[in-house]
Amino acid sequence: MEEIISEFGYDFSFRFNDDKEKRVKIRIDEKTLNIIQPSLKIPPKWTEISNFKCSHCPIDENKFKYCPLAVNLNDVISDFTEFHSYDEVEVTIHTNARTYYKRTSLQNALGSLLGIVMVANDCPTMGKLKPMMRFHLPFATLEETNYRVLSMYSLAQYVIAKKGGEPDWEMNKLKDLYEEIKLLNQNVCRHLAKIESKDAIVNAVVTLNSFAEHVTFLLSKNMFQRLEILFKDYL
Repeated sequence: MEEIISEFGYDFSFRFNDDKEKRVKIRIDEKTLNIIQPSLKIPPKWTEISNFKCSHCPIDENKFKYCPLAVNLNDVISDFTEFHSYDEVEVTIHTNARTYYKRTSLQNALGSLLGIVMVANDCPTMGKLKPMMRFHLPFATLEETNYRVLSMYSLAQYVIAKKGGEPDWEMNKLKDLYEEIKLLNQNVCRHLAKIESKDAIVNAVVTLNSFAEHVTFLLSKNMFQRLEILFKDYL
């Protein structure tokens, strides 16, 4: 009997000032939290892991011919290579629960799309952000992102402790994770710059990397005072 896949999705609409519209439909497997690929087409050579692999990537090249993150990116890049990052768009995102709308630059709009695409795959680094991706918040601010990251990581440590593991309550490994994410983003930008005729996708990744930079800065300076006040009724 064929297994029934439980899924959830995001439907993106990008409308430009000239009324040109680009639509991106994403469906994600509830169990794996990976994007369900619509077809079995062979990815281009640049997505091969031997070409795209990050310096810290633990993936075995004998098991993966293609970088899973690059394969996801390939499905998006072709729709936006003709646009500049500063192009104004009206972006609408439909989910099962609600609809999001914002008028913004294309690079900011694509940041919300890449926040899903770059995580919903078998990349062992970005996979640690899957809990956040499952409850994706489009157009999140820096402050919202910081809270979501710290909340996600704290809950992950609770799960680890419940399973008999050793939790990282001091969040030392979280800083290491975000250092790896920064390296990954830099690698992605370097490769995309070679194949993208304009700069929309690259600058969207740069925007995401600025969020990663802010998280590592927050952790390195132990700047939790602004968040502690939120929990005064627990103390």
